[in-house]
Amino acid sequence: MSQSFFHDLMNPRSIAIVGANNNPSKMGTMHALSILKDGFTGKFFAIHPTETMVLGHPAYKSPLDLPEAPDLVMFVLPSKHLLPVFEAFGKIGTRFAIVITAGFKEAGEEGARLEEQLKDTAKQCGIRFVGPNCMGIVNRDVGLNTSVSPITGPGGPLSLISQSGTYVAQTVDYLQKRGIRLGKAVSLGNEADINIIDVLEYMGEDPGTKAISMYIESVRDVGRFLDVARKITPKKPIVAQYIGGSEAGGRAGLSHTGSMAGKDYLYDGLFRQAGIMRVFSVEDLYGIGWALATQPRIRGNRIAIITNSGGPGSAIADTLDALGCKVPPFSEGLQAKIKPLIPPHAPCGNPVDLTFALDMKVMTETIPDLVLESGEVDGVIMHGAMSTGFLGAAFPHLSALMPGVTYEDMVKGTIRDLGATVRVPFKHNMPMTVSAFFDRCDQYTETYEDHNVPVFDSPEKAARAMAAMVAYQHIQEREAEAPVLKLRPADTAVRILNEAAGRSQKALDEFSAKQLLSAYGIPVSRERLARTPEEALAAASAIGFPLVVKACDPEILHKTEQGLVHLNIKDADALTKAYNAIQDAVKKSDGRPVAVLIGEMVRGEREFLAGVTWDAQFGHCLAFGVGGIFTEAFNDIRYRVAPVSEPEARAMIRDIKHPKLLSAFRKMPAVNTNALSKILAILSLLPTLHPEIREIDINPLIISGADPVAVDALVILA
Repeated sequence: MSQSFFHDLMNPRSIAIVGANNNPSKMGTMHALSILKDGFTGKFFAIHPTETMVLGHPAYKSPLDLPEAPDLVMFVLPSKHLLPVFEAFGKIGTRFAIVITAGFKEAGEEGARLEEQLKDTAKQCGIRFVGPNCMGIVNRDVGLNTSVSPITGPGGPLSLISQSGTYVAQTVDYLQKRGIRLGKAVSLGNEADINIIDVLEYMGEDPGTKAISMYIESVRDVGRFLDVARKITPKKPIVAQYIGGSEAGGRAGLSHTGSMAGKDYLYDGLFRQAGIMRVFSVEDLYGIGWALATQPRIRGNRIAIITNSGGPGSAIADTLDALGCKVPPFSEGLQAKIKPLIPPHAPCGNPVDLTFALDMKVMTETIPDLVLESGEVDGVIMHGAMSTGFLGAAFPHLSALMPGVTYEDMVKGTIRDLGATVRVPFKHNMPMTVSAFFDRCDQYTETYEDHNVPVFDSPEKAARAMAAMVAYQHIQEREAEAPVLKLRPADTAVRILNEAAGRSQKALDEFSAKQLLSAYGIPVSRERLARTPEEALAAASAIGFPLVVKACDPEILHKTEQGLVHLNIKDADALTKAYNAIQDAVKKSDGRPVAVLIGEMVRGEREFLAGVTWDAQFGHCLAFGVGGIFTEAFNDIRYRVAPVSEPEARAMIRDIKHPKLLSAFRKMPAVNTNALSKILAILSLLPTLHPEIREIDINPLIISGADPVAVDALVILA
C-alpha cells in the first residue's frame, strides 16, 4: 500500500509561521512557542511585516525573503490578508500548510466565498492544507506540537482525529491528569482541502498508532469513509463520537465548522458497518480509546473482578452483564488457592472481595496472577488499589495519634516498587482495567497510568472499557466481507418502471411493486388484480380463502390508515362487501373504479420491515428491523449504506435490539436468516440497477414458518 501524502505533513523538517510575534497574548505567538518549546528539532522561520526578531529567531517580511522553502507553513493572521501570503509560499515551493485562521464558511456567505478562493489558490500553488478554522496538529514522534497548549513528555499509542480544535488544544491538562498520552492528533477545522478521511487513512497506516479516536460532526464522502474505515478496523480499533444528530447539535455543528450534520441513526449504521465503536461522551472517547490502545487484545468475554469493596464489585458485574460480558464463578480449585490469601469471611468466587484488606501486594499481584494463570478468564478489572492517596485522606485523623509525624514521614514506609504490579496484564497477555477513587495523588494510580494500565474514576467506566475490548474482538471475528451480488436489470422490472415513467407516476402501485421485487427473486405473497366484483371472485377461486383485500393505486401510498385494507376474508360474501367498501371509500376523479388487490392471507407471528431509504448526505441506505403495526412503538431498525453484501446483511440482521425474534421460540422455528440476508442484499442493489427508484418499503415482511415473505411493498420513484 502506498504511503499517505499526509505522512509528509506530519513529519516536516522545517516550519514557517505567519502571525507569530513577541506578544504572549497573541495566538500566533502561542502556536510558535509550542513549536519551539515542545521538542521540534527542525528549522523554524517567522514571517512578520515589521518585527526583525520573533522569539529569538530572525523574522522575514515576506515568504520570498526566506533562505529556503519550508516544508510546512502555518497561517495565524486575519483572513482578509491570507491569500497573497498563501500564494507567495506556493511560489517558493512549500507543499503543505495549516490554516489556523477562522472567518471562512463557518462565518456565512462572504466567508464561504473566501474559502472557495483559498481552495482555488491552494490548487494552483500545489499546496495541500489542513483547515481553515482549526487548531493544528501534534506528532510526538518528532516532538511536533503546533497547537496553543504546551505538550511535554513522550507520546502514546492513541491518536486523535477531531473536527473540534478544543479536543486537541484544550484537553492537555485533562489528559495528563488521567495518564492518557496522545501520540498524534489532528484538528481539521472546515476541511476545505484535507479531510477526515485523508487523516484516517494516514492513522491506519501509522505503525505507532494502536487505536484511533475520532470526534465527528460530519462525514461528507460517506462511501470513501466506509471503504477506508473497513480496511482499518480489522487491524486496529476505531472509537468515534458523533455529534450533530439532534436538531440543536446540527445547528451547533453548522456554525462551528460549516459542516452539515446528518441523521443520527444513519451515522450509527455507518459506524456499525465500518466496525467502528461508537461512544457518547468525550470522556469515553479518550478513556476507552486509551484502553484499546494500551491493553493486550482480549480473547473472550470472561472477566474477573478483584475488589476491596462489595459495592464497586457489584457495579462492575452489573455493567459487564448488561454489555454482554460474563463474570463466571471460579472453579473450586482456583477458589481454594485464593481463600487463604483473604479474610475468612471474604467472597472468593468472582468477584473476589477483599473487604478493605490493606495487603495491596496480595490484591494487585498474587491474586491477579493466580486468576490470569488459571485459564478461567480473559481479562481482569481491579478496584481499590491504593496507598498514599488513602493515607493522605486519613492523615488529619491519624496525625492526632502521632504528634510531630508529618504526612511525608507517614507515607515513606508505604512507598514500594510496583514494577511487578503494573506488569501483570502484559506478563499474561490479557487486558486489565483499574477503577480507583484516588487520582495521581496515589502511588498505585500514578504508577498504573505511567505504565499504560488505564485507570478510571468509577467502577462502571472501567467495566465499559473492558466491554469495549470484547466488542472489538467481535469486530475482528466478523464474517469476512464479500463482494455484493451481481445482478442484471430484469426485463419485467424495466418494463414496469418504463410504464410508470410514461404515466408520470411518483410511485408504483403495490401489485407492480411486488412484481418488480419478484423479478429479482424476492418472495412475495400470491395475488391478483381485480377491477370488477367478478374478477375479484375469480381471483379468490384461484388463490383460495382466507384472503386479504386492498385498494391498489399508485396515488394511494398508505392504505391501512384510510381503511383500505381488509384482512382474513373467509368467503365470497365477505369478499364482495370488502370490494364494495373500497370502491365507496375511494372516488377516482375520472369515475373509474379503483383496482383492488386480492391476495393470499399469509400467516406468521413475526413481522419485520425491509427497505431502502434515500438521504442527501448518505445516498441510498438499507433498512431492516421489527415491522408491522408496532414499527414506531419498538423503533428497532438498523441501517447500512447501500449496497451491502450478504455477510453484511447477516450482521445487520443480528444487530437488531430484539434478536430473539429471529430464534426458535414458542413452537416457531428459527428464521431462515440466509434467505432474509439475500433479500436485503438484493434490495440494497435495486436503486443501483434502476436509478429511477428513490425508496423501497416492505412492511410487513412476514415470517411464514421459517421463511420471509413480502406481503406489502411500496416503491417511490425519483
